[in-house]
Amino acid sequence: MPPPCIEGSIARSGPILVLTGAGISAESGIPTFRGTEGIWTVGSRHYRPQELATLAAFQAMPTEIWGWYLYRLGLCMKAAPNAAHRALVSLEEALGNRFLLITQNVDGLHLRAGQSSHRTYEIHGNIGFMRCSRECSSEVRALPESLTENWNEDRALGTEELDLLACPHCGELSRPHVLWFDECYDEDYYRYESSLEAAQRASLLIVVGTSGATSLPMHIAEICAARETPMVVIDPADNPFSAMARGQANGRAVAGTAASMIPALVDEVIDQLA
Repeated sequence: MPPPCIEGSIARSGPILVLTGAGISAESGIPTFRGTEGIWTVGSRHYRPQELATLAAFQAMPTEIWGWYLYRLGLCMKAAPNAAHRALVSLEEALGNRFLLITQNVDGLHLRAGQSSHRTYEIHGNIGFMRCSRECSSEVRALPESLTENWNEDRALGTEELDLLACPHCGELSRPHVLWFDECYDEDYYRYESSLEAAQRASLLIVVGTSGATSLPMHIAEICAARETPMVVIDPADNPFSAMARGQANGRAVAGTAASMIPALVDEVIDQLA
């Protein structure tokens, strides 16, 4: 891959913003959310992910929804960060406070790779955490280890598991700490305003493995495009981000996978810092 034109971006004062989606995690073996792997059976009915990942579904069948999320969490825990995740950790180490990662992924792989939590905005939440479904508290808590190990689709939630999922403050059942399809972004849980503010200051936007199916990532890219912020898009297939990058004099869209392309891009950015 020819090195992107990033010299001017490094010289500017704003953050280097990295926006990641499901593509970077797919290379670690995590099925993409909208794929057929997400089908879940409750009784005799088959549900697609878009039907299950809603507040309405959780309110109607909370134990079944928790079973699905614990199964998905088990898939995530079996996966390991790949070369792209590790390269972005190196980029943060080189850039310090000029680095900011915004991820749509709820699998926690960026943090497990070593990314710092204060420079990582998980705008769709994290499947390894939970919070009170009644919202008696805004506390976000990690799921107990006993619920994150060896969960499979044939296992059902019993009294012991439900007790572990109870809010410690009010006793109500907790909910997965994820943004559902029938919910809106906010600042407290999903860093909505902070993400938009970062886009207003960014000196470079790197978009990796996302198709632009959700609104906040598209809004971030649109802000950067309007400001003529240099943009580098890495994805095996064309998408709206690719079109934005190609429409810029200082943008670049590269067809390729995250693990094959990100390490070289990170090396180029770090070289410009020297």
